[in-house]
Amino acid sequence: MMAQAEVSLWLAVPVALLLLAGSALALVGSIGLLRLHSFYDRIHAPTLATSLGIGCVLVASMLFFSVTQARPVLHELLIAAFMVVTTPVTLMLLARAALYRDQQEGNPEVPPLPPLPAREERPEG
Repeated sequence: MMAQAEVSLWLAVPVALLLLAGSALALVGSIGLLRLHSFYDRIHAPTLATSLGIGCVLVASMLFFSVTQARPVLHELLIAAFMVVTTPVTLMLLARAALYRDQQEGNPEVPPLPPLPAREERPEG
């Protein structure tokens, strides 16, 4: 394995740019989490910006370790697949739980619960 001091410039520049872009996107997502006002606004910033930031970091890691170990390193693809699958599902579940809670509490900022359909009585027997 190569030492990090021996990394050539053609590898160091794209890896550094991807890491800077990833960290900047993660920072934007974190600032959005702090600065936005309602829960429904806050939930989007970390899931969108931070997911793309993590993607940049994963690509940088794949590039760096594939070149320095002289073999394809694809572990990051599994991490990316889990992130792509779990992040939107988590966003949806958190948003639905918050919406249900706010509707139950009668929060005027969210639409009310729709009325339940009337149940028909079925004759027994």
